[in-house]
Amino acid sequence: MSRIGQKPIDIPSGVTPSVSGSSVSVKGPKGELALELPEGIALEVSDNQVNVSRKDDTRESKSLHGLIRSLVANMVMGVNEGFKKELEVQGVGFKAEAQGQKLTLTVGLSSPVIYMVPDGVSVSAEGGIRILVSGTDKQKVGNVAARIRSFRPAEPYKGKGIRYVGEQVRRKVGKTVA
Repeated sequence: MSRIGQKPIDIPSGVTPSVSGSSVSVKGPKGELALELPEGIALEVSDNQVNVSRKDDTRESKSLHGLIRSLVANMVMGVNEGFKKELEVQGVGFKAEAQGQKLTLTVGLSSPVIYMVPDGVSVSAEGGIRILVSGTDKQKVGNVAARIRSFRPAEPYKGKGIRYVGEQVRRKVGKTVA
């Protein structure tokens, strides 16, 4: 049995999950998220808990049991508290500017990088060197943060580029002249 799949999901106050057929939607103070359930997985809402169960012991059902439980738990947490990722820009002349859903990065390329942030995710730039990505959907927030980082990942010689806050960049020694 899946240890993660068997754990019940506690529902905080202000969050209302609803199951209709093979889809589940969770509504909370920060928004609403929906998910289609695969065949063989069922959700039961009782009291202040959600339980995920599987109908049979096939290999596919076993592998999806814990996954669906984690996805629903992330949905509950997202509509209640939200998710955020912080990035920092390091380098001389490197900066980030956010206006609405548009993020402009000046990171040493021939022209600034303009990134249009997808719906459901908000981006803010603090002081030109810190980028805060936040939203209700954990997957979208992670994808947007990874996409922003991919424009100029931190390089190993001087450490210049975009990195997650707290990320350690392994530094290399430069060439030595004989």
